[in-house]
Amino acid sequence: MQKQNVQQEPKPPFPRQKLKAPGLEAQMKEKPRYKAPQYRAANKLENKCALITGGDSGIGRAVAYLYAREGADVAITYLPVEKKDAQKIKSEIEALGQKCILLEGDLTNEKFCQKAVKETVKKLGKIDILVSNAAHQMRKDDISEITTKEFDRTFKTNVYAYFHLAKAAVPYMKPGSAIIATSSETSTRAPDQLLDYSSTKGAINTFTKSLAKMLAPKGIRVNAVAPGPVWTPLNPADAGASMEKIRNFGKKTPMERPGQPEEMAPAYVFLASEADSSFISGIVLPIMGGESI
Repeated sequence: MQKQNVQQEPKPPFPRQKLKAPGLEAQMKEKPRYKAPQYRAANKLENKCALITGGDSGIGRAVAYLYAREGADVAITYLPVEKKDAQKIKSEIEALGQKCILLEGDLTNEKFCQKAVKETVKKLGKIDILVSNAAHQMRKDDISEITTKEFDRTFKTNVYAYFHLAKAAVPYMKPGSAIIATSSETSTRAPDQLLDYSSTKGAINTFTKSLAKMLAPKGIRVNAVAPGPVWTPLNPADAGASMEKIRNFGKKTPMERPGQPEEMAPAYVFLASEADSSFISGIVLPIMGGESI
C-alpha cells in the first residue's frame, strides 16, 4: 500500500454542500480524514482511560481513534442526532481491541457533564484524560443578528462545558492525568463573523492557563490545542457560511488547504502522554498550516 504524504491531503475547492447543524460526518461528500496512516503508535497511552467530548466526528473522532491505537479505552459524548457517527467510531475503536462507550446528551446541561464523567469512571474504571473538544459555531455578519439564545448556546457548549467537565473530573484524577481543550486560531485572530465563537476560544485559553497553575500541585497537567482551519462537519453545517467560503475553506493558509483531523490528533496524544510532555502545562499549542499566532 502506497504511503500517504501531506501533499495528498485534499485541497479546495471542495464539493458544493450545506449540512443541517450540527452536521454529520456520514453525510459529507468530502469525508474528513482521521485514521492517520503515517502515524506509528508506541503504546503511549496504554491502560489509560479518556473522556472525549464531540468524539463522534471531526477532531474528536481522530483523537479517539489515535488514543485507541495508543492503547487507551475511550468514552465519547455526542448529541442524539449524531448517533450514526458515534456508532461508526465506536465499532472502529472496538476493532482495535479497545473499549469505547457512547454517552448521548447535551453538554450545555451541567448535569449531563457530571453524568459523562461518572459514567466514564463507572464503565471504564477511571478517568486519566479529559479532552474538552465539542464546540458550537455559527457565523453572523452583525452583532444585532446574535440572539441571546445563540450567544448562550455558544458559551455553554464551548466554555461552560469545559468548566463543568473539569470540575467533575478532577476529584477522580490521579497525578499524571491530563486535561486538554480544543481552542482555535480565532482566539487570537478574532474574525468579525465569529464574535461569540472566537470569544469563547479566548476564554478557553485563559481558563486553561489558570487551571494549569491551580492543578499543578495535584500533578494534573492542563493544555490546549489551537487549530487553524480544519475540515470537519462544523464547516458545511455553519448556516452563516456562504457556499463559496465552504468550497474554498482553508485556501488562504500558506499550505493552501485546511488541516485534516488526522493532522491534529497527534498533538493530543503528545499532550496526554507523560513520556512526551510531563513538564508541559498551561500552553496553547497552535497547529495552523504555516501561520503563527
